[in-house]
Amino acid sequence: MFTAEQIKAAHSKVKSGADFPAYIKEIKALGVTHYEAYVSDGHIDYHGANNHTAKVPEKYAPLAIADTAKVETFKAELLAHQQGKTDYLTFIAMCAETGIEKWEICLDKMTCTYFDKAGTEVLVEQIPQL
Repeated sequence: MFTAEQIKAAHSKVKSGADFPAYIKEIKALGVTHYEAYVSDGHIDYHGANNHTAKVPEKYAPLAIADTAKVETFKAELLAHQQGKTDYLTFIAMCAETGIEKWEICLDKMTCTYFDKAGTEVLVEQIPQL
């Protein structure tokens, strides 16, 4: 089973949203089936077969998440991030400002679903495959 250290090593290679598909491919090969990434402090829970979970602790000081999602602004900023125009911490700050609490990645379906504070799906995207 995968470890938090293996996940951190794979994530360290991500410099922008353009690097995300390669990261997904690498962690899928490690046995990750899905994970939840929390904008508030950066902790991530990675899940695999047989209820295996590896928790990566918080990465930065807590951020306040806006109470109301600004969906159109989020989508525009997300696109810029995916094109490599912003780094990860800029993306995280934008998520907090536009009301995104977390995202969930499903490696079987190759989807990324973004949620607001109420737990409402804001956007579901297909993850590009390499």
